[in-house]
Amino acid sequence: MDAARAAALIWCPFPDADSARSVAGQLLDERLVACANILGPIESLFLWDGARASGTETGVLFKTTADCLPAAIVRLGLLHPYDTPAIIGWRCDAVLPATMAWLAASCAVPLADQGTKAD
Repeated sequence: MDAARAAALIWCPFPDADSARSVAGQLLDERLVACANILGPIESLFLWDGARASGTETGVLFKTTADCLPAAIVRLGLLHPYDTPAIIGWRCDAVLPATMAWLAASCAVPLADQGTKAD
């Protein structure tokens, strides 16, 4: 698959559905993502400050393009209500051509990032 025509995903938990919805709306408005799947409550078990902890969170799977992935991750980190959010993004190995066309039409690489692309 052509790296310039690759889909990407971002996984990120939020403290609640309202904050997830708010950040997802901002990323959609900025055209850094094409879609945000906000999942119902999830139980999170994790290590924090050397101790085991747990909590209820709202998971979000963001759909974007590989070109927008770096900017989307940075922006998500700035908008997220946690001090240290868990934000994990990856490029997809395969995508339906129609899905890729939709992602490409929906997402826009920020102007500041366009000058850093290799030819």
